[in-house]
Amino acid sequence: MQNNIVLMPMRDHPSDDIDPLIPMPDKWDFVLVCDYHKSFHKKDMKEAFLEELRKKGFIIKTIKDKKLFHGICAPSSVIRKYKCLMSEGLSAQPEEEHQEITSLRIRIVNFILLNTEMFYRNSKWNFQELIEENVFETAFPLHEREKLDTFQKISWRSLRNKQLVKDLRMYFGEKAALYFAWLQWYTCVLLVAAVPGIILVIYGFLSFNRSQVSQEICAANSTFMCPLCDQKCPFWPLSETCTYAKFTHLFDNEGTVVFAIFMALWATVYLELWKRHRANVISEWNLYWWDEEKDDVTMELISNPDREIRMYQHSYVRTTIVLILFSLMICLLIGIALAIVVFRVVVTVLLAQSRSDFFRERATTLAVVSGAVLHYLSIVTMSKVNRRVAVYLCDLEKPRTSSECENSFTVKIFTLQFVNHFSSLIYVAFFLGRINGRPGNYVRVAGKWRLEECHPSGCLLDLFIQMAIIMTLKQTLNHLEEYLLPWIKYQCRKLCAKSKNHSKIHTAELAQDKCKEDWLWNYQLNEVNLFSLFNEYLEMMIQYSFTTIFVAAFPLAPLLAFINNLIEIRYDAIKMMTLQRRMVPRKAKDIGIWLQVLEAIGILAVIANGLVISITSDFIPMQVYKYTHGPCAQKNYSGIDCLTGYVNRSLSVFYVQDLKNHNELSDLKDSMGNKITHCRYRDYRNSDDYSYTDEFWHVFAARLAFLILFEHVALCIKLIAAWFVPDVPRRVKNQLLKDKCEKLKKQLCDMDNSTEV
Repeated sequence: MQNNIVLMPMRDHPSDDIDPLIPMPDKWDFVLVCDYHKSFHKKDMKEAFLEELRKKGFIIKTIKDKKLFHGICAPSSVIRKYKCLMSEGLSAQPEEEHQEITSLRIRIVNFILLNTEMFYRNSKWNFQELIEENVFETAFPLHEREKLDTFQKISWRSLRNKQLVKDLRMYFGEKAALYFAWLQWYTCVLLVAAVPGIILVIYGFLSFNRSQVSQEICAANSTFMCPLCDQKCPFWPLSETCTYAKFTHLFDNEGTVVFAIFMALWATVYLELWKRHRANVISEWNLYWWDEEKDDVTMELISNPDREIRMYQHSYVRTTIVLILFSLMICLLIGIALAIVVFRVVVTVLLAQSRSDFFRERATTLAVVSGAVLHYLSIVTMSKVNRRVAVYLCDLEKPRTSSECENSFTVKIFTLQFVNHFSSLIYVAFFLGRINGRPGNYVRVAGKWRLEECHPSGCLLDLFIQMAIIMTLKQTLNHLEEYLLPWIKYQCRKLCAKSKNHSKIHTAELAQDKCKEDWLWNYQLNEVNLFSLFNEYLEMMIQYSFTTIFVAAFPLAPLLAFINNLIEIRYDAIKMMTLQRRMVPRKAKDIGIWLQVLEAIGILAVIANGLVISITSDFIPMQVYKYTHGPCAQKNYSGIDCLTGYVNRSLSVFYVQDLKNHNELSDLKDSMGNKITHCRYRDYRNSDDYSYTDEFWHVFAARLAFLILFEHVALCIKLIAAWFVPDVPRRVKNQLLKDKCEKLKKQLCDMDNSTEV
């Protein structure tokens, strides 16, 4: 077995025991790494697998270092077979043709590696199983160092540089190039969404001193609110929330509805324009008629012509099991969100009973902040669990191809991550402060702790704080995790390699064999896998969800996303080229199932923003008061603001004597020395029996009507925009039509010539 290895020791010329008729390739497609196995069992398995590769025409070169490195090079016939079966030609430019062939060779070799099977002791083994058995440690294609300078140019100055995307396509394949093309496009259109958000906040900043609601809250020194907890919590004047009320006006003002509708339109137009941009890109790449299924079958035939094609299959039993397990996982994530709710309740009670005035006065705000931080920690922890669960469920389904596996995995992991990220936010947006009861009859957790209320200045502020903390922490720490940690790992491996191999003999060997130096450098880089690019997509989809779904509560989300993506484009390119091993090039003509994910997020964004404005925001109650109970409803426009008296009208009265411990509070007095007999709380209830007032039902009906109207208008705008903007530009359609006509004419001409003969 050893005599068949094309062994190149640390010198440029082959040794005497190697057949000199075997030409040594200039570049190697893949490098396989393994240990010096002491076990004959693993040695035999390794040699048996390498022998299977030789039978397929592979040239193998072995280099010895601390590890064994086996360079493999596929026969040139694989390119000819692929082009013939796919009926494809090569690029017109010689340099592009070279890069295209190199990327294609790596892709074909990777497929052959993963699908080559060898028999050992009456058992069938593939390469992945050999890695799991530690027969091989890893396998990777090699970077081309001369290309490093090209990709170092990727920065925020070159967001729309088509040549860089073209270079990425030739080097990393169409799938990675489409990711960068999509990320560039998404980042550019984010600026369009960020500008209205900034304008909305600036308008709120310039007008909050003129806000009638803020003025009334700041002047409400004699309006005492009910205690925020049951024990040792004081009555407090509404004017204490003056600063928070002004801050809330920054993003909850007259322009919020317009901004929400604009974002619904933006999400639709953005997707439609991306479809047009994508059609232009793949038309330039001659991929419009590329068939993924045909490509998979072609790869299988090249790898093993005698192998049976994997057929489509479906098992209702496996699907039912996957559905049940998936539902249980979602219930677990919802349970974690409810646990965070209980945590916030307990923290609010403990802080409100604190001896420190600082903690007592800010109990609600600190509970919201601590809950947001805990939510982020749960996101980080459960993200790892979600990934393992999604992989396990995909294995249960047994998908036919890697593309089917990726699509199945995408749906599962995105759904789990979406629930993981947004379950707590959904509670804050739509349930917080609405299911907690009223003074004297609060809903309690375990019969002890009462559910928390919205922030005194409004429920929207709670959602704003949650969004700001989670989005800021996620984007900041993601950059550290994605770039800084791989950089540290790479530097540590370099230092370890230098300390172990710091000898004159080793330096001389590197000088004699350039392959060894190149292979060692690639080996020191961070490992990549099938889901490396998937992780980048998933991160951007979660960001896109934050940017659109609750944007009415956090209008600065597009701006934060835009700034993050300017850094992301640069870091992703540097990471792929200088910190990670070369990604296996993959062919694609679109971003795959991620497009359906984006469309689903767009629909959820319309629903969520409509709910935020109608339920979470005070926009609807203000409009009901303005046109039914305010001074403007009586046609009194003599310089009086239409919202005058709104704050008093939106607060219900609760009498202290109805509290169980009212005897302990009988001597309670306000700052003027007057005895406190009643307190106020945010609701629409009668003061005699605490039942809902007629105004409550008016507001409820207005909220429901607005929600239906908003969502129908927004969805109609989305449908009109989708119809108005064609997915494929007319120029591309005409060019494809001409190409199709030319091919048919050529076939017709060939048929006529053959008939004459």
